[in-house]
Amino acid sequence: MTTTRADIEDFLQQHRIALVGISRHPKDFSRSLFREMRRRGYDMVPVNLYAKELEGDDCFESLSRVCPKVDAVLLMTPSSEAERIVQECAELGIKRVWMYRAGKKGAATPKAIDFCKEHGICVVEGCPLMFLPETSFIHRAHGFILKLVGQYPAHAA
Repeated sequence: MTTTRADIEDFLQQHRIALVGISRHPKDFSRSLFREMRRRGYDMVPVNLYAKELEGDDCFESLSRVCPKVDAVLLMTPSSEAERIVQECAELGIKRVWMYRAGKKGAATPKAIDFCKEHGICVVEGCPLMFLPETSFIHRAHGFILKLVGQYPAHAA
């Protein structure tokens, strides 16, 4: 992981965030994350190709349909979609992307990450809930384990 704490803090300072790949299933983790981020004051925008409405909000089929524009993108799609989404971010001038990753699975791919770096997009990998204040025990424990194995994001030098 090449993510730094400064990258994380910068992303979490953004207000309007699109969650691309939010599930249509109410009990899916992406929906829980969406609700938690909204509860914490973020203006969350659902993006799902197949849904018209989620969590009481209009749902957009793509980032290019979102108006007004978002400050950042939280990517929870399969990794096979990551490159297409970050290309859309570059076209729209979105400069912050969080690629959700839990364990070894997630949205991040080396090709998508390289694309972001080449196009001036700051990339964060991992689970946002590990870095929010006063988060649940399971997310604090996940962060602690990453610290033990040396994979927790470091402060920039």
